[in-house]
Amino acid sequence: MASKNDTQTWADQRGSRKYGSFKTGSSDSRAGKNMVSGNVKATASEGLIKAKTAALAGAEKVKSGTSRGINWVKEQY
Repeated sequence: MASKNDTQTWADQRGSRKYGSFKTGSSDSRAGKNMVSGNVKATASEGLIKAKTAALAGAEKVKSGTSRGINWVKEQY
């Protein structure tokens, strides 16, 4: 069993940098981040296309439902 002096403190475990003790700044990691960023953007773009399609279909349903409702009211009175 290790003595209390041998264990790392909370600050030692986290490091002195803003985001912990992870090393940053190498050009290889930046290239990887750009690739991941590109994948995220492509996935988000696909999601937006699907959302736009769903919104247009919903708007068309609202439009046709409103039209039918107005025509029904006209027929009643």
